[in-house]
Amino acid sequence: MSAAERPRVACLCGSLRFQSLFESERRRLTALGMIVLAPEAIDEDLTPARREALGELHLRRIDVSDEVRVVSESGYLGSATRREIAYARKRCKSISSMDPILDL
Repeated sequence: MSAAERPRVACLCGSLRFQSLFESERRRLTALGMIVLAPEAIDEDLTPARREALGELHLRRIDVSDEVRVVSESGYLGSATRREIAYARKRCKSISSMDPILDL
């Protein structure tokens, strides 16, 4: 399958406090025929080292994506999401937001 034939890959970025928004956006993009990558909540206490490792894992999701879709509400962007947006920009990824307040 060539790159032109394969489905587009979107990486969702944002605070997991918006879990229901992540789920609805994942369903919407999947229904459009896209592959959707997103962070997952984990059931363990996060040490600083573990938090850093998970942050790096999410940057790898951005690396393999065609575009980044920011999940937010009321314009909220935390420091991790800002870092991910900056990373995506450096990698020339298309960036959009489902929150009309955000101007990315």
